[in-house]
Amino acid sequence: MTQRLHLVFGGELVDPSKNVFRDTDDIHIVGMYPDYASAYAAWKSEAQRTVDNAHMRYFIAHIHRLRDEEKAASPTEELGN
Repeated sequence: MTQRLHLVFGGELVDPSKNVFRDTDDIHIVGMYPDYASAYAAWKSEAQRTVDNAHMRYFIAHIHRLRDEEKAASPTEELGN
């Protein structure tokens, strides 16, 4: 069975109309989930919990879209390879 991993995370934004975090050291990692439905439930819970702060935003990252297990891994630019 194929896993469809999703990461739920969020934090306070500099400006509510943009997706720039005020402090990247303060990003809240909610968790990694095996399917979209689980990730959505976690996202919804956190979004509702912080609804009174217009600068707080939570996101669902589709981690499964970043992996292609059929291709060999390539070096990353950050590592200088």
